[in-house]
Amino acid sequence: MKFEEIIQELESLSSPEDVEGMARFGINPKKVYAVKIPELRRIAKKTGKNHALALKLWEKGYRETRILACMIEDPDLVTSEQMDEWAADFDFWEICDQCCMKLFRMTPFAYQKIFEWGKRDEEFTKRAAFTLIAVLAVHDKRAPDEKFEEFFPLIIRESTDNRNYVKKAVNWALRHIGKRNLNFNRKAIIVAEDILKIDSKSAKWIAKDALRELKSEKVQKRLESLGKKV
Repeated sequence: MKFEEIIQELESLSSPEDVEGMARFGINPKKVYAVKIPELRRIAKKTGKNHALALKLWEKGYRETRILACMIEDPDLVTSEQMDEWAADFDFWEICDQCCMKLFRMTPFAYQKIFEWGKRDEEFTKRAAFTLIAVLAVHDKRAPDEKFEEFFPLIIRESTDNRNYVKKAVNWALRHIGKRNLNFNRKAIIVAEDILKIDSKSAKWIAKDALRELKSEKVQKRLESLGKKV
């Protein structure tokens, strides 16, 4: 599909009555067609990978065009500079998370950007660092354990960030590392217990929520089962 055809289809699928509902979930209502993700997946499948088109869709600046850009972009053609530019454009949680899940995690710069963005002040750029940790913990099955152990100091350091979308992503990262295998479950629990001792409302919320899941019977049984299969 060409750029103009995609825009026409998004406009035809637009649901103005859903815009207000999306706003309640922190989705920017100023540039949104309110098209559902399954429809975007369908359009992306019809379009196929297209680097030039992805750049054009991103520049359009709408929720849907940017999610589509992440879906059709070729991760092998993404540069470090492009990742920084797109991350700087994040202005709500959904585009940040979609971009990390659909594109950034598959680029050769994913692990590098975690450490770079984890130091940034911008709320959604920093969120992207921890979202990447979470999605890589799930999807990068071949990565050595050492790669994820390196993230613990970053998680501890940023656990005091009280901003809602940052602290939730820090929590997400810690929980997903802790569900990778039994070894990491034990290590993540120790890290969470250390975070719990920090004099910070955000840190205590992150730790308590993570410990609740990581110590749960459901998670323990699943990890024990995975351990037996290895």
